[in-house]
Amino acid sequence: MKTGAHRFKPGKILDALGAMQNSLTRSAQRIAVYIQAEPSKVTQLSLAELSALTQAGEATIIRFCRTLGYKGFQDFKMDLAIEVATRANNRESLLDADVQDADSALAIAGKLQSAINNVLTETVNLLSFENVEQVVKLMRPADRISIFGLGSSGITAEDAKSKLMRIGLRVDAATNNHFMFMQASLMRPGDVAIGISHSGTSSETVHALKLAKAVGATTVALTHNMGSPITEMADYVLINGNRQGQLQGDSIGTKIAQLFVLDLIYALLVKADPVQAEKTKRKTTQAISQFDSK
Repeated sequence: MKTGAHRFKPGKILDALGAMQNSLTRSAQRIAVYIQAEPSKVTQLSLAELSALTQAGEATIIRFCRTLGYKGFQDFKMDLAIEVATRANNRESLLDADVQDADSALAIAGKLQSAINNVLTETVNLLSFENVEQVVKLMRPADRISIFGLGSSGITAEDAKSKLMRIGLRVDAATNNHFMFMQASLMRPGDVAIGISHSGTSSETVHALKLAKAVGATTVALTHNMGSPITEMADYVLINGNRQGQLQGDSIGTKIAQLFVLDLIYALLVKADPVQAEKTKRKTTQAISQFDSK
């Protein structure tokens, strides 16, 4: 059920390497960093040459390629070459995404738009849609859905709570560690716990999923980092993108990527029962508007 060692298709390789960084060994990290920095050059190297440049043994490089789902280095190079060719036109826009002193408001807006498009493209590349569909299937009949997140991820959790509650799901968001732990410990089999942590290392959110898992709830991790601590506590892992420069920082690129995944879940829930979703949304909207009109 978790994201596993499946072969990444051309167009997804470099994004996957970025998401895997924190879960790799030191030697594998050196290989990944070099490939990300010089992908075009790597497609022209022999196994021995890459070994010398990364100070990693040839066997280590082969194991690294197999971690990505490839039979070996040559197999990996073929798909990397396809990705390099298709990304050539996008590379300049990525490098030029940061704000310059001479940029007008319109120019900055265009760069911000490009940056958001990039992080959403990366998210689509990294996301397991099979996992998304399974999570939606489990959320629909759940008696309780709890969303956990701290700091910026807590804001995302609250936004998701608002959306899901409007279409009738029994959902709550906890953004304080004590409330997270209490909610998680009271969950039951059939309930769904969603932990949001971009780094995947938030000890409080990881512990909340651990508590929920211990009492039989289905656990879901929304994170950028494959193999991070939160993924070890998750039955289903949803990976969001992180392709961003100085322009957007952690505040907008991360936020947009997280909201995109949760909005996808919301859209699939509505699609599963549009009549009921519309009826419930109308009812909840009316409840709010009646009060606001007083």
